[in-house]
Amino acid sequence: MASFTQLLVNFNPAGSRTLLPPSRTPPPRSIPTPTLRRRTLATASAVQPAAEISAAIPAAPPEFDFKSYMLSKAAVVNRALDLAAPLAYPDRIHEAMRYSLLAGGKRIRPALCIAACELVGGDESLALPAACAVEMIHTMSLIHDDLPCMDNDDFRRGQPTSHLVFGEPIAILAGDALLALAFRHLAHASHAIPPALLVRAVAELALCTGAEGLVAGQVLDLESTGLEEELVSLERLEFIHVHKTAVLLEAAVVIGAIIGGGLEEEIERLRRYARCIGLLFQVVDDILDVTKSSEELGKTAGKDLASDKTTYPKLVGLKKSRELAEELLRDARLQLEGFDSAKAAPLLCLANYIAHRHK
Repeated sequence: MASFTQLLVNFNPAGSRTLLPPSRTPPPRSIPTPTLRRRTLATASAVQPAAEISAAIPAAPPEFDFKSYMLSKAAVVNRALDLAAPLAYPDRIHEAMRYSLLAGGKRIRPALCIAACELVGGDESLALPAACAVEMIHTMSLIHDDLPCMDNDDFRRGQPTSHLVFGEPIAILAGDALLALAFRHLAHASHAIPPALLVRAVAELALCTGAEGLVAGQVLDLESTGLEEELVSLERLEFIHVHKTAVLLEAAVVIGAIIGGGLEEEIERLRRYARCIGLLFQVVDDILDVTKSSEELGKTAGKDLASDKTTYPKLVGLKKSRELAEELLRDARLQLEGFDSAKAAPLLCLANYIAHRHK
């Protein structure tokens, strides 16, 4: 089995993704350019002196207040989500939608969308409908992921999961309704966006959500659960997490850059940044699952181990998982080199936050 230092992450600007039959180990993305090779710090320093590596990695200006930024963006997003999903008839389905959508959370994906838009010259008001749409789809994925037929979880964002409160049928329908609302909201609320850019943003979101994106990762995750470790390669595990987790963070960043009017080169650099932090998010999630309590996480700890899921710590151990997280953080930050440091500060800090979060 190849070590993670030998793996490639392939980024496909055209967005074409091929899902191989479950009986085969899925390789990384098939289109070779642009390609980012992950290396250990030891390997990297053999090619380039450590001082040069550190100098090349951009850092956020010290005066940037990341906590205030995240709180302000979360407040804006929460207000927008509240308005986008009002109570209506039938009461029960709208209550279920709002129960999960307004349950709090870190709002990382909306913040990424807004930050990417602002980085390439757009503003918060342009990005807000797309930011809300991504969060609606993320919430849908959580509702469905928690169902007994999927991950069978009882606890999400510090409260009972949707199917425990509203029953499985209503939970499924609430997820379906949020998926539909996401596209309606993006299409109807984005009045100031040129039609061509809006169509591209809608297409990106659909691609990242469907059978070539989030659904593909979920399917392979289900089919890999309970398999012997030797039957699940690192390539297969990476495919699962790139599609199940990273793809929505990628969508948030790329759609923000599209709506903000970013140049193609800027959009693709931000896509590479997003792919790194997306995989980083899942690696850290795997680590937290075995190192933190349910009270600390706000969801059931140790669930992956109890469900016999394949994770990075299970496959390569905690030490190498942490090394991989550091590599991904470094590579994500490198993608922001050359951007205005003040405008890039939110994305730099978000990458650091994802790497070093405790829940």
